[in-house]
Amino acid sequence: MSDDRTRKKSNEEQGRGPGTMAAAHGKIRLDKNSVKLFARLMSFMKGRELAMLAVSMALMIVTALVSVRSSTFTGSIIDDYIKPLIGSADPDLGPLLKAIMFMGCLYVISIIVNFLLNRILVDVSNNVLKKIRITLFRHMQKLPIKYFDNRPYGDVMSIYTNDVDNIRELMGNALPNMFSSMITVITIFIAMVRISLALTGVVIATVVVMYLITIFLGGASAKYFSLRQKSLGQMNAYAEELLNGIKVVKVFCHEEQAKAGFDVRNEDLFVKTAKANRLANALMPVMVNIGNLQYVVLAMVGGAMAVSGSAGMTLGKLAAFLLLSRNFTRPVSMISQQINTVVMALAGAGRVFELIDEKPEVDEGKVTLVREDGKYFWKSPDGTLTELKGDIRMHKVDFSYTGDKLVLEDIDLFAKPGQKIAFVGSTGAGKTTITNLINRFYDVADGGVTYDGININDIKKDDLRRSLGMVLQETNLFTGTIADNIRFGRPDATDEEVIAAAKLANAHDFIEKLPEGYDTVINGTGSQLSQGQCQLLSIARCAVADPPVMILDEATSSVDTRTEVLIQRGMDALMHGRTTFVIAHRLSTVMNSNAILVLEKGRIIERGDHNDLLAQKGKYYQLYTGKTE
Repeated sequence: MSDDRTRKKSNEEQGRGPGTMAAAHGKIRLDKNSVKLFARLMSFMKGRELAMLAVSMALMIVTALVSVRSSTFTGSIIDDYIKPLIGSADPDLGPLLKAIMFMGCLYVISIIVNFLLNRILVDVSNNVLKKIRITLFRHMQKLPIKYFDNRPYGDVMSIYTNDVDNIRELMGNALPNMFSSMITVITIFIAMVRISLALTGVVIATVVVMYLITIFLGGASAKYFSLRQKSLGQMNAYAEELLNGIKVVKVFCHEEQAKAGFDVRNEDLFVKTAKANRLANALMPVMVNIGNLQYVVLAMVGGAMAVSGSAGMTLGKLAAFLLLSRNFTRPVSMISQQINTVVMALAGAGRVFELIDEKPEVDEGKVTLVREDGKYFWKSPDGTLTELKGDIRMHKVDFSYTGDKLVLEDIDLFAKPGQKIAFVGSTGAGKTTITNLINRFYDVADGGVTYDGININDIKKDDLRRSLGMVLQETNLFTGTIADNIRFGRPDATDEEVIAAAKLANAHDFIEKLPEGYDTVINGTGSQLSQGQCQLLSIARCAVADPPVMILDEATSSVDTRTEVLIQRGMDALMHGRTTFVIAHRLSTVMNSNAILVLEKGRIIERGDHNDLLAQKGKYYQLYTGKTE
């Protein structure tokens, strides 16, 4: 589709090329915007997920209490069991053994609780991610064609893979660890206060320092994680583009340039990832060393208090407090360590929600399409049925993709029911754009398009497009059987209708020669078939839909002469009795058209049938004969 390629080039020149969707996303910070992104992620938790989350919170509390009890038990062992036994002539170890067995039972309970907790959190995170993917894909189906025209597919796919995977890491790992750590911090803090308020003050001062460092390093790394996600999308888009065109790369020996282009993008990703990770990974060692320094201070101060016996400090209490402090700084360090994951996930969430927030295709139409007894009818809002004829007209249509430069200007044309209308002209003249306006992939800037006298804006888009069959220059097949690919045009088509469509398209013979016939499985690229065979399947797919109006966009431009004849026969059978718009560079395929429109720079400069245009000796005459005069 030459006009589309021209348009995409223009978009890239204006800054709408690869990676611009990622660039549009604002800078991620640990601020109000981050809170909003997090709140939107949590909004996917409803009903069962919320109940399971409540259960997991209860289990986290149980785990935290067991952790606290294990630390205080050390002090109890020393003060209540070991010290009384020191110097005893006949020590009774029974109470000590009972206490140890009690703690053993608590640890077993903790193991069971942690197992259940992990199972629940896995289920919750998977359910949330499932909902996010469903929301993404369903919304993507509602987006207009121009959204995908302006964005590389690799960048869009990066949202489904890398960005969603970062959210998975947040939901399945970072958040549970952070929530568990917070609960542990609270319970341990209460236990420390009960042992020594003075030593708890030392711990609080240390935590404040940890918090300030976390905010500083986390905020600094957030900027680079956002840039990293953008750079990753650009690299994926480049790789996807090169993979799609690998044959062209090989033919023109463009491997070195391709590698150079990849190296530039890979180096950019490396630099931004290194900067982000350098800051984020500095958190853990800093926190660990601050925790070690705190441990030394607590041991010195607490030891002095235990020796002097001040504030009721004992050797057992000091041992318990030191263990509690170690367990207190560990979850604090874990929370800071998870900042890395949180920032990456929020950067990914920003791109996910950017796609979800894209405005869907607007459909204000009220008129619908109805098929009864093999005939099509327009159904108005009051229930009136009008038989579809296929009369399509354009009235003084202007159109621009960018809003500043007209691609089509003052287009007037009509196609009476059953007529074949051909568009010819140089690349970028606006041929494909006209068909994009007929099926409302884009809307006109000025003027109007009518279908059987009805403004196409008044027809529901799905019904409008259901009445239009398209065979494009670039064939798109899907992984599945041959029959599935033909039935794509009408999912409820019977096997007999599928075979009839294949026969009409002249595809039946080669299908029958395949190993499994119509049940032969092909991949999405159709690599097992020739280009001509893929095109015949596209025609069969359109035939089974049985649309009253056809659009053929250079369907035979890239096949050999013999295959062209075969495809042309299939298209002739498909066009019979239907209003048809044909775009072709090979003028031999449009000589029998009722009218041929010659376009140049977005305007219709000549119109008439083949003989009339030859007699005019204008642009068409030059295209047909190759003569300049």
